[in-house]
Amino acid sequence: MIGMNIRILRKKQKMSQEQLAEKVNVSRQTVAKWENEEALPDIYKCKILSNIFQVTVDQLSRHMNEEEVNQLSPQGKQFFGVVKVGERGQIVIPKQARDMYQIHAGDKLVVLGEDATKGIAILKSDGFLEFAEMIRNAEPKDEA
Repeated sequence: MIGMNIRILRKKQKMSQEQLAEKVNVSRQTVAKWENEEALPDIYKCKILSNIFQVTVDQLSRHMNEEEVNQLSPQGKQFFGVVKVGERGQIVIPKQARDMYQIHAGDKLVVLGEDATKGIAILKSDGFLEFAEMIRNAEPKDEA
């Protein structure tokens, strides 16, 4: 399991066994043994590998097929799948995302965009608006 994940994650990052070995401070032969499941990295090396690949130790060590590994997101980032935009612009937020971020029917969400990447972010409005209010209140007042 872990050996296959190391191989797939290494190739996903277009890294040679030698390059990975240098980053983990082991020999290329050690990386080859991990990937061939002839040996296992210790927990300290697993932590280093998880940082290099931007995954959790749990993700690194559990059984995943190649498609699941390719869909892994960096730590702290989530991939919930693909949604279809309706004719009026509506989307359905996947249940896993709603559960994780405690989004319920009737909640207000803020939609933000970024021109350069054409990225869109959706945030719960309560925390975002509180933050915006803090910034607004912290700005010095004009005394003209």
